[in-house]
Amino acid sequence: MNPTPVVSEIDLNADGRHAGFLRLPHSVHRSAYGFIPVPIISVKRGSGPCVVLMAGNHGDEYEGQVALAKLARHLDPDTIEGQVIILPAANTPAVCAGLRTSPLDEGNLNRSFPGNPRGTPTEIIADYLERDLFKRADYLLDLHSGGSSLVYLPTALVDRGHNAVDNRRRLDIVRALGLPWALIFDRDADGPYATSAVTRQGGLGLTVELGGGGAVTPAILSMIETGLHQYLAHLGVIKHAGDGLLDSDCHEEPTLLMIKDDTQYVYARTAGVFEPAVELGVAVRAGQLAGRIHTPETPWQASAECHFECDGIVICRRAMARSLPGDCLFQLGCHLPGDYLIIN
Repeated sequence: MNPTPVVSEIDLNADGRHAGFLRLPHSVHRSAYGFIPVPIISVKRGSGPCVVLMAGNHGDEYEGQVALAKLARHLDPDTIEGQVIILPAANTPAVCAGLRTSPLDEGNLNRSFPGNPRGTPTEIIADYLERDLFKRADYLLDLHSGGSSLVYLPTALVDRGHNAVDNRRRLDIVRALGLPWALIFDRDADGPYATSAVTRQGGLGLTVELGGGGAVTPAILSMIETGLHQYLAHLGVIKHAGDGLLDSDCHEEPTLLMIKDDTQYVYARTAGVFEPAVELGVAVRAGQLAGRIHTPETPWQASAECHFECDGIVICRRAMARSLPGDCLFQLGCHLPGDYLIIN
């Protein structure tokens, strides 16, 4: 494999707080010898775990970007036992454009791992993260939201482990984060996602979905800011969470859900204006009305009804009203069978 062209301005092995850019060479008409500046912050002391905190994997998902930018300014090296590496704008071109994908190459970073050091800008970023940065990581927390097109309940996305001990460890991390919902996946370790990439490098990755709709919700932002400190305290990287000691018994149990098949998604089948019939967080039944697609430009035409295909909890809803065939309108989570996590 060719070496990465990405160069870090900071020494990731050095103790203390260090901030700068990952320089990805990018020669274009307006800047022949330029580079794409991906911001990176390292806060390190001692020999504890290495934790990578990442946002901006998709550029229009803002809650995580804000939370990590604030954490990067305030995390005190004297409270660290280990290392916290913060990437608040991982796919920087997408972040600067406020788009899910990069305007340079249409690259979706969270579908680009393991990447290519001689590929497009997004592929080069993915390659550097997986083959250089994630090699350091014992843990990865990848902060997402519904972006411009979707709104999510505050939900942890958890890849199912191989045994009871592994799953208990993962659920303990979810409890420390303090999010009220958790969605369990059977995700391929060879997949194109950031969590797949860190798994291939020997670490444990977790994704969270935090609101969305192209905005920042104060309540959800506050929830994840608290959750970040509790997460780091649970992993032993910081000594305390917020203003007090972390008490693992103080958190409510998250509602555990799963993705089992495509019937948990509702898609638009006609173009028009989407009118949802249910709110986030409600329980629905198979056959229940999910929403309608209206055509105001031909108001004499009957609206098209959409229905849920299975029972579940509404965890995600389309934020945009105007929709095209194939646009996702809803995602459901289904309750887990009793033995699904093998933790009895």
